[in-house]
Amino acid sequence: MLVGLISRDFRLAITVLVLGCPGALVIGAPVSNVAGIGNGAKRGILVKGGEAMDTFAKIDTFVFDKTGTLTKGTTAVSTIKNYTENEGDSLALVARLETLSDHPLGRAVIHYAQEKDIDFQQLAVKDNQTIKGQGITAEIDGHAVCAGNTKLIAAHKLSLTPKQVQDLHQLQQTGSSVIIVAIDKKITQIIGVSDVIRPEVAEQLAKLKQAGAKQLVMLTGDNQMTADYVADMLGIDEVHAELLPDEKVQFVKKYQEQGLHVAFIGDGINDSPSLAAADIGIAMGSGTDVAIETSDVVLMQSSFGSLVHAYRLAKKTVLNTRENVVIAIGVVLFLLIGLFAGFIYMASGMFVHEASILIVIFNAMRLLYFGHESKEEKS
Repeated sequence: MLVGLISRDFRLAITVLVLGCPGALVIGAPVSNVAGIGNGAKRGILVKGGEAMDTFAKIDTFVFDKTGTLTKGTTAVSTIKNYTENEGDSLALVARLETLSDHPLGRAVIHYAQEKDIDFQQLAVKDNQTIKGQGITAEIDGHAVCAGNTKLIAAHKLSLTPKQVQDLHQLQQTGSSVIIVAIDKKITQIIGVSDVIRPEVAEQLAKLKQAGAKQLVMLTGDNQMTADYVADMLGIDEVHAELLPDEKVQFVKKYQEQGLHVAFIGDGINDSPSLAAADIGIAMGSGTDVAIETSDVVLMQSSFGSLVHAYRLAKKTVLNTRENVVIAIGVVLFLLIGLFAGFIYMASGMFVHEASILIVIFNAMRLLYFGHESKEEKS
């Protein structure tokens, strides 16, 4: 309109209006996001929208849960240290206690008792209590039973003998998680539970750093010695252990207050608050429904190769979006300069204008094939 008022040339005004309309700019970001999300979907990576893709590309700090994330979550009893003559009775009581919990360590104890043909399902239970970050207690078959970590034992005013402390540290130093069992105020067993580290994790974490990650952190409710053992195996920069779910959230917020962009990767119900608090929450596909619902990105194959690909894809998608913006603005400037210079007219300008839209679309479609040239991220 302004051009028409100044020049009194209606045709010129219409030409400026048509050629100056940034059609390619309007579709530049959406088409890149759709192509990027489509690429991820073909690899079992669910990214919940373009905003999540853009935020993911800015991530510089990755925070991991341990059990079920860095490890397979297929826990198994590896060692039992007994301090009672009635080993079978003690195991029956703790197995019955663990049926009241959904913790992976508890499932390992139940499975072990079943393998030993120990009958525990019919034992009467009352007054059970689960204490987050510590363990579980109940009265079973007339016995006061508790199973958990050193915090739970201390809360019940129980103490370990020097021999029991030695056994505890020995298990922890070899990477085992431990369950301390007390029956009627006496320590009866220390159960070592092992979990297999995902075989691809160490290699993929190194690739994650190559892709732009500055810091790798592990937050776990497990004991410090086991956490340090796993962190050393995987090359993780920072580790914090024996944390409650709320304490994990506080660490996530602390990193954000330091100006870092934080992604949290987890799989359990207890991880949901941290997944929600992080800039990007990433859930393993094998995790709980709550974790998957809370997250921004879901790795359906629960593969760390997928995590590396998703991170690289997010960065590539943002770069592709910027390329499209430059193409769109550049074409509009070229058309307007050409129009006023006298070598661009309505017909030729429309041709170039529509061609720019196709260029933007074809440029975005390159994202559909991103990562196909290499299978190194796959695990």
